[in-house]
Amino acid sequence: METTESEPAPELSAEEEMALIRDITAAAEAHAKEGDIFFLITNRWWQSWIDYVIHDLAGVPSNGYHHEFGSNTPRRPGAIDNTNLLDDMASEVSDMQIELHDTLVEGRDYILLPQQVWEKLHSWYGGGPTLPRKAINTGLSQTDLAIEVYPLRLQLLLMPKGEQAVVRISKRVTVDVLRKKACEVFDLVPDEVCIWDYYGRTKHALMDNLEKTLDDANIQMDQDVRTGLYIIILVEVTTDANGSLDGACMSSIQEDYFGSASTYLMTDASKSGFSNENLASLCYGSRSYSSSLMQSQYLRSSSGDLDNVPGTVGVTTRGSPSGLTGLLNLGNTCFMNSAVQCLVHTPEFARYFREDYHCEINWHNPLGMVGELALAFGELLRKLWAPSRTPVSPRPFKTKLSRFAPQFSGYNQHDSQELLAFLLDGLHEDLNRVKHRPYLKSKDAEGRSDEEVADEYWANHIARNDSIIVDVCQGQYKSTLVCPVCGKVSVTFDPFMYLSLPLQFASTRSMSVVVFTCDGSAPPIPYTVSVPKQGRCRDLIQALSNACSLRNEERLLIAEIRNHRIHLILEDPVLQLSTIKDDDHLAVYRLPRLEKRASYVQFVHRREDLDLGNNSSSTSWKPYGVPLLAQISRNETVTGSDIHEMARKMLVPMFRNHVAQHSAVQSSLSTRTQSYHTDSSKFQLQLIDDSNTVIEQTDYAIRVPQSSVATVIFVNWSKLDIKKLNTNHLEHLPEVFKYAPPAKRTRGEPLSLYACLDAFLREEPLVPEEMWYCPRCKEQRQASKKLDLWRLPEVLVIHLKRFSFSRSTKHKLETFVNFPIHDLDLTNYIANKIPQRQTYELYAVSNHYGSMASGHYTAYIKLLDENRWYNFDDSHVSAINEEEVKSGAAYVLFYRRVGEADGAASNGTQSCVKRSRRSSQR
Repeated sequence: METTESEPAPELSAEEEMALIRDITAAAEAHAKEGDIFFLITNRWWQSWIDYVIHDLAGVPSNGYHHEFGSNTPRRPGAIDNTNLLDDMASEVSDMQIELHDTLVEGRDYILLPQQVWEKLHSWYGGGPTLPRKAINTGLSQTDLAIEVYPLRLQLLLMPKGEQAVVRISKRVTVDVLRKKACEVFDLVPDEVCIWDYYGRTKHALMDNLEKTLDDANIQMDQDVRTGLYIIILVEVTTDANGSLDGACMSSIQEDYFGSASTYLMTDASKSGFSNENLASLCYGSRSYSSSLMQSQYLRSSSGDLDNVPGTVGVTTRGSPSGLTGLLNLGNTCFMNSAVQCLVHTPEFARYFREDYHCEINWHNPLGMVGELALAFGELLRKLWAPSRTPVSPRPFKTKLSRFAPQFSGYNQHDSQELLAFLLDGLHEDLNRVKHRPYLKSKDAEGRSDEEVADEYWANHIARNDSIIVDVCQGQYKSTLVCPVCGKVSVTFDPFMYLSLPLQFASTRSMSVVVFTCDGSAPPIPYTVSVPKQGRCRDLIQALSNACSLRNEERLLIAEIRNHRIHLILEDPVLQLSTIKDDDHLAVYRLPRLEKRASYVQFVHRREDLDLGNNSSSTSWKPYGVPLLAQISRNETVTGSDIHEMARKMLVPMFRNHVAQHSAVQSSLSTRTQSYHTDSSKFQLQLIDDSNTVIEQTDYAIRVPQSSVATVIFVNWSKLDIKKLNTNHLEHLPEVFKYAPPAKRTRGEPLSLYACLDAFLREEPLVPEEMWYCPRCKEQRQASKKLDLWRLPEVLVIHLKRFSFSRSTKHKLETFVNFPIHDLDLTNYIANKIPQRQTYELYAVSNHYGSMASGHYTAYIKLLDENRWYNFDDSHVSAINEEEVKSGAAYVLFYRRVGEADGAASNGTQSCVKRSRRSSQR
């Protein structure tokens, strides 16, 4: 291969180069469209150019910058050298057959530059080789563009002649373009040719819709060139020289193409690597199977199985371990490969699916997949545990998956955890031993012990759900809900398949307040809402308005309470919520909207206190509880009777005999004063102003200052009268955030898996959208919810919630989580105290690298027979050290219980375990 050289243009300054490239890039990106040409450039050279121009622009002194080669100032880069992107074995082919390494990753190995940027850099620096790629449309919108870095690699098989050729072609071209390309290669007439998708050594599908793209025709990169295999397209000549149909066509295919194993040789695939994770658009056509290139390292297997052709990576030697077989990437299916490898190497599943599990398939389960998903998974598992290490194509499994889960159809990137959840649920339904599910309803606890209730819930669950998935992967939560109004406690015990743990607190903040009504329509009600951490007071008001169903004619007023009085009224809507501390106490008053500006009357409670000092006793009054607040229009005349009526209205729902009869109080608001005196005939309301003067129930006017500062009226409570009140919410105003914070970490200390588990199990209020119906209040309530682990499974799957979504943004957390590989001890996390220690050992990890849009999945698997870890990167399997298992890419963790005698030291080589002793061990 010759590296294209050009005479470098006269040098510009680094500042001029940077400014010009920046302007060209901005213009190119603003007008990017389908068909535009982009160029690969090695990231190594690109970073050296970035260092050069940025250093010059920053004017960093030489003693403040350390170049990687020891010089203090980065030099101007030399000629562009893209040779490190190319396959070494293809270095002598022509430019039209340049092959890239099959493991290149954008951003790590190469950068894609718009054509104008490449041309400018090439004119300045020269070098090469030039690696152009086209932009293609990948969606319904014209702006859904992607750069095809790797083209489809198709093997054309001409029959009846038996000629072969390999071409590169874009997945976005039509079937007609492919047909014309084939005719060009074999010198044929298009009207005398039909082409077939020859998947599985049969005429899988006639490609007769010439307007369909290859992508729509499901022609995808599903073979790994390291095995010397390609997607096979059958080019069939439909007429002979006399124009008659060639009836011997298919027989000659079988005889010539799948004849003797010693006569079929494949070209050395190492000369043409490509990545299944990327796309390509340029058409590289060549007769790779000419006699000069037929130097094969791969001999066709006697069975003719093109999905499993043994080659240099698949040579099986005596005593070599099973379970080290990779999965070919069908095009963005690394997410599926990662999840499948983790399940396949789960010891209990490996044993179960390698024996006769057909007797347990539930063929008639309406919630299942008629056994097809279980059969497809079982077949794939058996292939992956076969002695050969030749990578396996998962296309049959992918086809079944797409049929039953359309969300995973096509070849877009998906979430491995979402696929894992579907697989576990789908396999359970296909293998559910319960053929006729009984209708069972769990009874109320009615004072029974948690152990008894939990066992009843579990027995009811097993009566309807009994499969190998339940045996191995399902545990049980204890879920506790507490009504914030009446204190009703509801405890349920629910099954779980995996734990989804948060990695950090989101960008929101929980705030707890108590809402008081001024018209006596409801008792004080606590609410906890979620607001933006950097939000403002208006965000808190909006969240509370939604939570308490505020009417249009009402408004909320927030006040900070200190020493049983209103310390500050938070009326400014743009006040930063960060000024409100977690240990502050907030009361929120539900008031009617007034046309005029309002003045406030604050009712501060005081209780009787006996002072025994100096051998004599005297009565004193001490502030108590949370003040109540009423409002009046400014310039409005207020009498002593009006003040008494305000206080009575607000106090009515707090009387003990009114709390249980809340609806009755609401229906008699017009006679609230009379009912107040009837139910509490001996009750005396004593109101005192700030000058210690008793406010009588008269028509004399009371002066209320015309300012936002509330006038203080004291409500004195005798010991006898205060017993008539339900003082719970008056006495206990919650802190803004009371729940225990996570364990603090010092700077640089990694987040531990235990801290994530603590955050997951922490008591939290339900969000307003998920209110709980309280059976005692007969209303929706924002209850507090507490989860506890009650029963742990044999295999514990832990999902680290790295992805967050909002209406406008998607974000991935790159947080490193320090998770134990050995001795994950959950003994102290089990609410059901049992004598056995609950310890687990890691055996598999599903990893995610990169961003949400263009990431890549791999799996780390511990082969228990060898006590050694391996990296499963699609079709490539390599040994790794145990220290490499912990990384910031860890996404789903697979732990198995330690101490079980059955199969504790093997992923899948021992005999099948019978049904689990779940009732005694969980």
